[in-house]
Amino acid sequence: MREGLQRFTRTHEFWLLIVLIVIGAGLTAADSSFFTLQNLFDLLTSYAFYGILAAGLLVVLISGGIDISFTATASVAQYVALTVAIQYGATWFTLFLMAALIGIACGAVNALFIRTLRIPSIIVSIATLNIFYGLLVFVTSGRYIYQLPDWFAHGIFWFEFEDANQISYGINLQILCLACAFLLTWILLNRTNIGRQIYALGGNPDAAQRLGFHVFGLNVLVYCYMGFMAGIASLVQAQLAQSVAPTVLVGKELDVVAAVVLGGASLTGGVGTVFGTILGLALLAIIQNGLILLGVSSYWSPLFVGLVILVAVSTTAWSQNRKHRRMVAA
Repeated sequence: MREGLQRFTRTHEFWLLIVLIVIGAGLTAADSSFFTLQNLFDLLTSYAFYGILAAGLLVVLISGGIDISFTATASVAQYVALTVAIQYGATWFTLFLMAALIGIACGAVNALFIRTLRIPSIIVSIATLNIFYGLLVFVTSGRYIYQLPDWFAHGIFWFEFEDANQISYGINLQILCLACAFLLTWILLNRTNIGRQIYALGGNPDAAQRLGFHVFGLNVLVYCYMGFMAGIASLVQAQLAQSVAPTVLVGKELDVVAAVVLGGASLTGGVGTVFGTILGLALLAIIQNGLILLGVSSYWSPLFVGLVILVAVSTTAWSQNRKHRRMVAA
């Protein structure tokens, strides 16, 4: 156990946890409303959309690729699935199935262009982001949907309880889906042979191919998984917002990328953990929430997000360079 703890103290996640505790303690001292049960539940609910997308993006980054079209995928899945549910009826299962299948189809499009035409993933995802979004806005004319099915609008609320101030808490749809997304991603990456192959593919694609890994299949899997998570996240966001807006989600890519990169995932592939992504998401949420509680203008939020990404990438690169120099010296 002591050896495991010593190894943990040398990881990126350990130092990220320390930063998280220090910032949390500072915000608690500055504003007593920060470290409260209500604020915690509000953060979990409002950042569930970003967290679910971050779980999908983590898998793509570990494989050595990148996808920034997920917000457009989520917009398409959200609009189509809820339009069908409103017109023809649906259940929780069929609604999530529709959104997931639409997301998987969009992810497959990315994978096919990336692998068959050998186009860099960043180029393909930029193109599909604009294609999916442009088609959606053209077909819908940017119309919002406000009349959602009653059962969907009410959502779920399990294990309800009240605090001393008569404020109700419970497991809502957002928290449930967020927990399931991180659990499923952890199982995929840490408890399956496919997960080990995804790490190997991101670490050294040529070696993975020589070892007989099905590189094409793995790429299809990771991008379809990203699409699957985008479909789930889209319904989580729609239920929270109580509306569907085709123009709202696109533009939120930076926060998702920031959470995953801050959590220690490498943009060059082969590196990243679910725990690190959770910590990265938590730190991003705390920073943005703290700015609001301290009365700082929301216009400063993009600046801090950008700085967070720059610091995280610089730290990861510095750490990798140190390891490389030690290996060369040895």
